[in-house]
This record gives sequence, C-alpha cells and structure tokens, in this order.
Amino acid sequence: MAQLPPGPSFFPTTALDHAVAGLGAGTVAVLCMHPLDLIKVKFQVATKSPKGGMGKHIWSALKDIKVKDGWKGLYRGLGPNVAGNASSWGLYFLLYNMLKKNTTGDDPNYRMSAADYLICSAEASAATAVITNPIWVVKVRMFTTHPDSPIAYRGLWHGLTSIVTNEGYKGLWRGTSLALVGVGNGALQFMIYEEMKRWGFARKRKQFAASGREYTTDDDKLTNTWYTLMSGASKLIALTSTYPYQVVRSRIQNNATTHLYPTIPTCIARTWREERFAGFYRGLGTNLVRVIPGTCVTFVVYENIAWLLRRSAVRREDRRNGGTGG
Repeated sequence: MAQLPPGPSFFPTTALDHAVAGLGAGTVAVLCMHPLDLIKVKFQVATKSPKGGMGKHIWSALKDIKVKDGWKGLYRGLGPNVAGNASSWGLYFLLYNMLKKNTTGDDPNYRMSAADYLICSAEASAATAVITNPIWVVKVRMFTTHPDSPIAYRGLWHGLTSIVTNEGYKGLWRGTSLALVGVGNGALQFMIYEEMKRWGFARKRKQFAASGREYTTDDDKLTNTWYTLMSGASKLIALTSTYPYQVVRSRIQNNATTHLYPTIPTCIARTWREERFAGFYRGLGTNLVRVIPGTCVTFVVYENIAWLLRRSAVRREDRRNGGTGG
C-alpha cells in the first residue's frame, strides 16, 4: 500500500509543525528527567569511582542533594536545561525535516535510504550542536557548582554574560568540537529509528491492505508502545557506541577542573592514564537510566504532537473545502 501523500501543515510549513513538536517534547522530557540529568553530569566530571551498585549510588546522590539543598537543589539548572533541550529538539527537527524534504522533493513514494537518513541527521545535529553549545556550557557549570559558590551562575542569562566577561565569546563555544564529534550519536540513532519506523508503518499498511480497510490520516501513527521500544533501542545502540566523547566534553566544560583538563588531548591522556578504559564510560549507567527513559518520553511526545498537528491540519482543510474529514 502506498504512503499517504503529503497533507497540509498546521503551521505555514510542515517543518514548523515538527519544530513545535520537538519543542514540546524537549520541554516535557526535561521536566520529567531533570534530577537524573543533574546526577549524570556530576558523575561524568567526578574522578573517583562510586562505591556500591548503580541504583544505590544514584539514590544516594539524589538524597544528598535533597538534604543539602532541598527539593530546589534537584532542579538546579532547570532553566538552561529546558532552554537547551527544547531549543535543541525544536531546531533539530526543523532542520532535519527541511533536509529530508530537500532530499525527497514532493515525491511521496521516494524511499530514503539509510545513508540519506544518516546524512540528514548528521547535518541537522551539527548545526544544532554549534548553535546551542553556549546553553550546554552554562548547564554543565550550573550542575557542577554549589549555588552558594562565588562562581555559581544565577541563571542562563547570568551564565552567558559571565562567560563572555571572563572568557570572551570563545568561552561560549568551549567543547564545541566534541559536540560535533557527538553528531555521530544522533545521526546513528535517527538512522536506526527511521528504519525501525519504516518497518513498523510498512507492517501496519500491509495489515490494512489485507483487511480491506482504508488507510487514513487518523491511522498514520504507530502505538506509543512501538515508539517507546524503537526510540529506546535506537538510543541504546547509539549511546554506547559514542559515549566517551560526552565524558570528555563534560570535563572540558567544567570550569572547576579547567586546570586538570585544559585541552581535549590533555583530558583524553589524563583520563586514560589515571582511570583507563572505565574512565571514558564514567556515568554511563546513570546516563542510560536517565537518557533511555528521557528519549522514550521525548519521541512519544514528539510523535503524538506531530500526528495531532497533521491530523488537525487535514481536518481544517476538509472543513474549508466542505468535506467531512477523516
């Protein structure tokens, strides 16, 4: 059964529909997962191995923050995290869908290859990484400094202006080269996710064809369970493949350890010398606990918002044309 032809968009362009869906998804994911994101960064910049099991250590770290700083401490850096994730996902999906449209043109039957998905995702990820890097620098520093510290940032704007004042504009893009290395993470994830999603839709269309039912816009959606499984599996593969760069980036961006890790080569050499292979995967367990559920939340929310916008646009168009919708 052929795919549905491109329908009307809720906003002026389909890419904007996906951008809005990405903004919403990024915001919801941060609100759900922020405390674990805070712990993940703290573990990444730590140089001593945690004692005990991963679950026990995560719980202990969360409890310590709660005791020292109250509930507010668990949401320290929420502003930059929401700004970073929402803007990153919104911008990413905007660029990604623009690039996909540029690849496919207006042909609804054009079949993008895995390489096409990889290239579009890598280009969108690279542009997003460069544009949003200043937000991530502020986020890491807010996560790794106590709020009463004289070098602590009071918020996103204070962090950005402080970096410019003390380090110049160059400081805003500290760790950008590593963020670009991390493009492989997102590109690999989306290539796998898109292939899984294509298989899921092909399977659903065959089921409709076999039963003789008409495939409409309302049906052009997989179940939330499928989106959860596909996003979780694709992220797991991509994350474990590219994780070491995140550790190096966090250590480079953390201003409390600048003297230990002044450059990327020094950081890599010192981490290997003192911690060996395990050092490059520090915080991986916490990252998996935080990122996999966060990714699933992000993609489920994104897919549902995008579907609702697409469905609303079709029904609005039908009302304008005097149709019945469907």
